[in-house]
Amino acid sequence: MTSAAFAPHQAVTSHWTVVPSPMGDILLLGDGEALTGLYFTQGRHVPEPDPALKRGDECFQEARLQLAAYLRGELQRFSLLLSPRGTPFQLRVWEALLAIPYGRTETYGDLALRIGREGAARAVGRANALNPISIVVPCHRVIGQDGSLTGYGGGLQAKSRLLALESGVKSDLGGPGGLR
Repeated sequence: MTSAAFAPHQAVTSHWTVVPSPMGDILLLGDGEALTGLYFTQGRHVPEPDPALKRGDECFQEARLQLAAYLRGELQRFSLLLSPRGTPFQLRVWEALLAIPYGRTETYGDLALRIGREGAARAVGRANALNPISIVVPCHRVIGQDGSLTGYGGGLQAKSRLLALESGVKSDLGGPGGLR
């Protein structure tokens, strides 16, 4: 697989783990095959792992490796199986996010136009805010019409740091301090 792809089924989350990163801890959720969630633990919309879920560090080895390489600036495109849960509109927006190239940004309005929903920038913004697989499904690459950084579930500082990483601006994400 050469890029992140949505699984053809709606996975049931059964495993979780938390991995440290230079930007704070990251919660990973999955079904044993596909990634179903990636959240900054200090961000918005972070689900609490259900006590019935199994801690499954071994289920996330590839996701951990790719995330660490991305945060060191060594990986531009993830190759993970993804299975986000959402409405058909949300899934359409999240798939469109995967097409925004590394190091580039797009406005909510441009994204709405690209998915054939001109004038739906606010709806696109809401779907973007509910993206359950941040970083891999790069919602941080969407900005306001005026070029400003607007909401991000992991916080605007995290969004700024991810965009700086992708633009080649020196930040504190790279090097040996990456994911452990």
